[in-house]
Amino acid sequence: MPDLKERLLPPKPASAINLRDASYRASASGRQPFQGMDVLGLKKRGQGLRSWIRVESSGNSQVIEVDKFTMMRRCDLPARDLRLLDPLFVYPSTILGREKAIVVNLEQIRCIITADEVLLLNSLDSYVLQYVVELQRRLTAPGVNEVWQSEGPELNRRRSRNFDRSFDNGFGNPSPDYLPFEFRALEVALEAACTFLDSQAAELEIEAYPLLDELTSKISTLNLERARRLKSRLVALTRRVQKVRDEIEQLMDDDGDMAEMYLTEKKGRMESSFYGDQSLLGFRSNDGGISVSAPVSPISSPPDSRRLEKSLSIARSRHDSMKSSEGATESIEQLEMLLEAYFVVIDSTLNKLTSLKEYIDDTEDFINIQLDNVRNQLIQFELLLTTATFVVAIFGVVAGIFGMNFSIPLFDDPGAFKWVLIITGVTGISIFSAFVWFFKYRRLMPL
Repeated sequence: MPDLKERLLPPKPASAINLRDASYRASASGRQPFQGMDVLGLKKRGQGLRSWIRVESSGNSQVIEVDKFTMMRRCDLPARDLRLLDPLFVYPSTILGREKAIVVNLEQIRCIITADEVLLLNSLDSYVLQYVVELQRRLTAPGVNEVWQSEGPELNRRRSRNFDRSFDNGFGNPSPDYLPFEFRALEVALEAACTFLDSQAAELEIEAYPLLDELTSKISTLNLERARRLKSRLVALTRRVQKVRDEIEQLMDDDGDMAEMYLTEKKGRMESSFYGDQSLLGFRSNDGGISVSAPVSPISSPPDSRRLEKSLSIARSRHDSMKSSEGATESIEQLEMLLEAYFVVIDSTLNKLTSLKEYIDDTEDFINIQLDNVRNQLIQFELLLTTATFVVAIFGVVAGIFGMNFSIPLFDDPGAFKWVLIITGVTGISIFSAFVWFFKYRRLMPL
């Protein structure tokens, strides 16, 4: 891994070296620091040069520096698709099938997949390097490149004829182990994203269950704060997993998008039609005396030849469209099986997070029930305490009455104080018992 990391590091641009040398020379000689600067290097850097890791279908990898407009022309992509791969912006997971490429934005894996190569943004992230290593390992495995590597239009035509023949004979689709290059690259990207999300879900589970068990046994501010942070992480991770799942499900539901992602077949059809046009033009030049290389004047060319060429092109386009529609049905099954496998994986991760969220919700309900029980006990204790305070207040009322400035014969009796206390205590106990019986009768407290 360190050797691959050193090899995939972007080379230091010459403009930076020239700029450093020029600034050193300027400071040593006392001149202005901007006089010896490499203006051409700044111009290239202003065009948005970025380092890309290019992995070919043979398994070779190299680092290239390409600006945005060159990449758009090279892969026939609009600018909004390249913005999805920009590491400065945070976009949700997306898989887009275009005419000549597949744009993949799955977690750390942001790449462009064509029929011959994979272009990744040169990143020092370990998951990107693992993706490159795993893709190279699968591409260099024996018996893979010999099946799907494009070696010419004749091989593509022969392979398509054999495939049609095997399909007509009832043998079904070829083995899923012999996937085209773009599907193998897409499979590695899906595997990397699903593995990354599943590992994060597993780490969250390992951290969550002991914390929640501790929270149920001891409710404290620290444990509640940790549970709140845990739930925030869970919600964010669930949103990312749900987005990947929805993207795979959306692709599986749309046959047109899946057929658009079969880049090898489209490239083979384009090469076949190109060589068919060349052979047709060569045959016409040999038959009718019209040369392919020699320029033909629009005045001297007969109108019949134009009409014939136009009718042939229309017929060829209809034939290609029919073949593409037939081949789309066959290729959809391969891609659908591939997406279905990883849909099951990401759905399992989502179910794991859903179970964890339900466990957190159950823990919150249990804590709320505990808090409600404690609150009810406090209310009951406060009710008893208020009743006892009312009973004790009776003694204050009696003391206040007998403390008034008036004379009665009861003050001259030595045992009157004892009888006043006894009668007041019995009255207070009776009133307290009556209140308790009323609370029990109304079921205000379990007594």
